[in-house]
Amino acid sequence: MTGRRSRRIRATTLLVLVFVPAILLGFPQPAQAHAHLLSSTPAEGAVLPSPPDRVLFTFDEAVRGVPGGVQVYGPQGEQVEARPAVTGTELEVALPARLNNGTTVITWRVVSEDGHPISGALTFSVGAPTPVKTPAANGSDSTPAVPWTLTVSRVFGYLGLLLAAGLVAFATLFLPADPGLDQPRRRLARLARAAAAVAAVAWLAALPITAVYLLGGGPSLLGEGATWSSVPLTEYTVTAAVVGGLALAVTLLGPGPAPRRTAAVVAAALAVTAPALVGHARAASPELLVVGADVLHLLAGGVWLGGLAGLALTLPTMSGQGTVAAGVLARFSSAAAGVLAALVATGTLLVWRILGSWTALADTGYGRLVVAKIAIALAAIAIAAWNRWSLLPRLQHAASRTRQAHVRPVARATAIEGVLLAVALLVTGFLVDTSPEGGTRPASASTEANPDTRDTTLGDIRVRASLTPLTRGPNTITLRLSTATGEPTEGVAPPVVRLTADGAALGAIPLTQVSAGHYTAQVMLPVAGTWRMQVSLRVSQFANPVGELEFTVS
Repeated sequence: MTGRRSRRIRATTLLVLVFVPAILLGFPQPAQAHAHLLSSTPAEGAVLPSPPDRVLFTFDEAVRGVPGGVQVYGPQGEQVEARPAVTGTELEVALPARLNNGTTVITWRVVSEDGHPISGALTFSVGAPTPVKTPAANGSDSTPAVPWTLTVSRVFGYLGLLLAAGLVAFATLFLPADPGLDQPRRRLARLARAAAAVAAVAWLAALPITAVYLLGGGPSLLGEGATWSSVPLTEYTVTAAVVGGLALAVTLLGPGPAPRRTAAVVAAALAVTAPALVGHARAASPELLVVGADVLHLLAGGVWLGGLAGLALTLPTMSGQGTVAAGVLARFSSAAAGVLAALVATGTLLVWRILGSWTALADTGYGRLVVAKIAIALAAIAIAAWNRWSLLPRLQHAASRTRQAHVRPVARATAIEGVLLAVALLVTGFLVDTSPEGGTRPASASTEANPDTRDTTLGDIRVRASLTPLTRGPNTITLRLSTATGEPTEGVAPPVVRLTADGAALGAIPLTQVSAGHYTAQVMLPVAGTWRMQVSLRVSQFANPVGELEFTVS
């Protein structure tokens, strides 16, 4: 018996050490699946002999328009009436019959499939270019920062949701129907209702914050009907499912016939499942598999958090019921093994679909947050192992000799474990809106003899970029990509180039491939000053490094 127990301890320890990092890496879906602008017609900086009747933007995934998301400004800064329409991956902007000669600016804002807005601007000229008098959006394909109020509402929304649903599951599935447990059952019900109330307030508060975030405005927009219609129907549906499901679950919580208890658990499970229908999981591929993994991950997380909170509340009231306390703890510990297996499987899948490399743990802000979360959760799991393999056997041994048992050490350890898990969930709140990709990398110094040339490194690819003649008006972009040995790159996706300056921003610039690793493009720079060239290159399925190069245009 001792040998079998020793083998189980070693197997569990190995499982924790090998797979727990993968579990925790995959818990949130990071903000990496936003849509990107592929092209525009006319192209950025184009000079046309006559005004176009429409402008077409094409994205790499389906997008959704928002009220007032497209604004058109003429050469004198005057606002021009336009009619935008979104169909699938295309945003079409119908222009008036006649545009004035000069440079026109179109600012746009759409929403990706994952629910995050992206925005940018396009400039083109009819006849000769003129100075841009209306500042364009900052970046042609940028994702606005998520407001801290939305992050806070998400943290408390998920914390309340998982805690309330987990407490319902614990009280129904792990707490025996013993009249002597009426007091702890009432304590569980009160905490579950409080957690459900916190979740309801947080999810409802997120709706107006989301509406303002999608439109890119201020609180004054909340008085307009179009603001509320900008929020996708799925957001309202998910919020209703969370609030309604938790309300039904905590109402049914308590002693009663089996159908009532089953209905409480089902309602709680539906509330936990609903958030997987929105967000980054839906934008990942394959969608059905990733969403399913997200659902199972949320359910397992709820059982774990609710179980810890339930044990922390009920065990101190069982000092005179050693046998009952040992039975409750044993049942939950056995179920926790299945919860851990579910977290391992789903977490491994999500890591594979999201992060892709262990080096990203040190190279990105997202990775460093994940490392912090791993450290916190490993501490919680260590306490759980101590509970399972040390404190529980002592409690069972004491209960077999007398009904009196000291449960406070187990309760304290469980409470600490629950606090650590809650802190890990707080870190998750920040991870949800943090991109796993590295930030912009600074370019290396340019060659003094060639002020129009800059060098940088993207992954293992060396990039040499030039912009000539560095004067306001027509310019030529030249990119040369080479390997570490100096050979031109082959089999690498074409780079994406964007140019921005104070008061002007150009969209993704169409490149022409001249030969292996050699690309050129023609661009119109409407203003003088410092121009920042962003060059991004997808070097693998998960890595898309970005380099920023600065050029001075006279």
